[in-house]
Amino acid sequence: MFWDNLSARGHMLSPSREFERLQREVNRLFSDVREPSERSFPAANVWTNQEGAIVSAELPGVDPDGLDISVMGNAVTINGRRDPPELSDDVTLHRRERLCGQFTRTLELPFRIQASKVVAEYKNGILNVMLPRAEEDMPRQIAIKAS
Repeated sequence: MFWDNLSARGHMLSPSREFERLQREVNRLFSDVREPSERSFPAANVWTNQEGAIVSAELPGVDPDGLDISVMGNAVTINGRRDPPELSDDVTLHRRERLCGQFTRTLELPFRIQASKVVAEYKNGILNVMLPRAEEDMPRQIAIKAS
C-alpha cells in the first residue's frame, strides 16, 4: 500500500497512527476553547453550616469599588469588571488566559439568606461574603412533651 511504503526519518508511517496523532493535536488545540456560558469566573468556594454560608471568590485585578453583590432568596450574585492590563505599543500579547471584561456569577445555596445581615470583605484579590441563614430557615429544636 502507498502509506505502508512511506517513511519519515527512518520510521514507517501508518495512516491510523497519523490520524491518531492528528486527533490528539486537534483535541489539544481545542481543549481550552469554551463557550462564555461554560466559564465560571470568578472561581469560588462555598462553605455552609447551620448558621449560614461563606462564599470566597478569587478576583485578582478587580477594583473592589466596582463590585456589586446582591442577594435574593437563596442566591448570591457577584457582578463586576476586570479591565485588561494596559500595554505599551511595543508589547505584543502572547497568551491570554485570564478573562477581562464584565462578569456575573450567581451561586445558589441550600437555604434562604438573611440579606440585611450579609457582610463582604475584599483583601489581596479575594472576596469573602458572609451569608447568614434566614431566621425562618434556621433549624429548630422541638421539645417533646411527655404524657
